Amino acid sequence: METIASGSKPERPGHALWAPDNLPPFPAVALKALQLVSGTDSSLRQLCDLIRTDPAFSGEILRIANSPLMAISTRITSVLQASMLLGFRRLRNVVITVGLRGYLNDSYTPLLQACWRHSFACAMIAERIAGASSIDKDYAYTAGIMHDIGRVALATLFPRVYATVIERTFERPEDVLQFERDLCGIDHCAAGHSLVTAWELPEEFAEIMYHHHDPISSKSGATSVIQSSCALADSLGFAVIRTIAPCSYQEILARHPERVRQCLPCRADELAVEIEREIHAIESA
Repeated sequence: METIASGSKPERPGHALWAPDNLPPFPAVALKALQLVSGTDSSLRQLCDLIRTDPAFSGEILRIANSPLMAISTRITSVLQASMLLGFRRLRNVVITVGLRGYLNDSYTPLLQACWRHSFACAMIAERIAGASSIDKDYAYTAGIMHDIGRVALATLFPRVYATVIERTFERPEDVLQFERDLCGIDHCAAGHSLVTAWELPEEFAEIMYHHHDPISSKSGATSVIQSSCALADSLGFAVIRTIAPCSYQEILARHPERVRQCLPCRADELAVEIEREIHAIESA
C-alpha cells in the first residue's frame, strides 16, 4: 500500500478531462427535488406529480415509505398518501436519497458503494448536528447526501484513473485533493461545485460542495455542519479514503460545543450500528 505525503505529486495517467456534460444524467425526479427548496403546497404537488410520471421511481419511494426506516404504522399504497403522511421535506429527502442510490446502481462498484455509505452516514449525522445548531435539519440532510457528488462524478467519468486515488493512503484527508487535481485535472470539491451550476441546483449548495474538506469550524452555518459530519462519518468507518492516523470519534466530538456533543451518542459503535441499520433498511426495501 503506497502512502502519499502532503505535497507529493503522482504522474497523471492518460489525459483525463473533466466535463460535466459527459456524465450520465442525474435522475430527473431527484434533480427536481433538489431544485425545489420551499415546502409549499404547490411544491408538494409538483414533486408528487413528477414522482408519479416514473413508475420505477414511484415503486422505490413506496418501498422506502413502507420500510422500518420511516416507522409509519399505516400501509402506504400511493405516492399521494406518502406525501400526506411524510410531508414535503421528508418526502423530498427520501426522493433525493433514492435518486443518489439509483444514480450509482448502474455501476455499483465497491468504490461507489463506499461513496454511497459515506454520504448517507454524513446525512444522518448532519441532520442531528443541525438540530443543535439552529440549522434546518432537512437542508442539512440533503447537503450531507449530496456533498460528495463531485467524487461520485470523478469515479464515474474516470473509473480506472480514480481507482488510483483509492489505492493510496494519505497523511490527511485534504491531501487527496491535490492528488485528484494531478490525476483528473480537478478535485472532487471543485467538481461538485461545478455540478451545482451544470444541474441548476440552489446556489446554497455551492459553498458546501467546495469547502467540505476545509478545517472544521473554518466556515459557519450548514457548511460547518457538513465539515463536522463528514469527519465524524469517516471516524465511524464510513470513509472513502484511507489516512495514516485518522482522528477518532471522541477527538472530533471534543472540538464541538456541548450542545452538539449532547445530540450524538457518546460511544462511536452505538452511532455506527444505527447508521448501518438505516443503510440496510434502504438497501433491502
